[in-house]
Amino acid sequence: MQAEEFRIELTGYAYRMLGSGSEAEDAVQETLLRAWRQAEKFDAGRGSLRNWLYRIATNVCLDMLRSAQRRARAVDLGPAVQASAPLGAPLSAGAWVWPIADARVLPDRDDPAEQAVRRESMRLAFVAALQRLSPRQRAVLILRDVLGWHADEVAGLLDTSVASVTSALQRARATLRRSAPVAPLDPDAAALLERYCRAFERYDVSAMVALLHEDATMSMPPFAWWLSGRDEIARALRHGDGSCRDARMTPVAANGTIAYRQERPTGPGGAYEPFALLLFETGGGRITEITTFLEHAARHDGVRAE
Repeated sequence: MQAEEFRIELTGYAYRMLGSGSEAEDAVQETLLRAWRQAEKFDAGRGSLRNWLYRIATNVCLDMLRSAQRRARAVDLGPAVQASAPLGAPLSAGAWVWPIADARVLPDRDDPAEQAVRRESMRLAFVAALQRLSPRQRAVLILRDVLGWHADEVAGLLDTSVASVTSALQRARATLRRSAPVAPLDPDAAALLERYCRAFERYDVSAMVALLHEDATMSMPPFAWWLSGRDEIARALRHGDGSCRDARMTPVAANGTIAYRQERPTGPGGAYEPFALLLFETGGGRITEITTFLEHAARHDGVRAE
């Protein structure tokens, strides 16, 4: 069977379901192993290999989600704190929605519109919003709204009725609209983030703060600590320990958007070491959210500078 050619898109599906690239890759590996073991059960006359693999992958993900806690972002875990508050103890890896490199989850597509939908659905905020849904609602919404499956196809995959699929989709959409709306990508985001990161390299706090929305948030997984509001973020930037000065910021493709790998100088020899991965949300020509995954967190799902 040519199941291997579906690895990247299956990993993207599993990542949206699970919120972790390493778990998604484990799920896909288990999917391909089950497919190999059950090869004699596949009947090409009754459906496509792709649909059969998605059926297996869905069952694997649902099994993994039965005992898992809901992954989230810091802004979902508790109230904002003041800039002077201590970071506290890091939370376990299972608490977080992790970033992931585009190359691992976004297969090349000829249709630009289809690729745009897939990129939007890979954003950290959207993947975190999906975690608010029940596992089956999550699967229905991804298959219907992201991957474009017909209701009868999803019903067949989940061994349920079209009416049940339609009802689950309506509830899932309502939950996302009510509790975690995700704004469209800002068309000028690339230029805005480039300006911010060049200011970061100079550690020009005034220039950085000028690019933030007044209601912007900043968080730093694996710590639950997060800030709300441009003024509070400015206080944190101005009163830091100076360790981010002279940093180097390199763009990378992650979660369907432009992220930045932050590296810090290690000494007088000009060497740099990875420190963090920054993901952003933007709107109205300003940065609305900065999530700084510290290096061990960013490395968790293998995002590297290109």
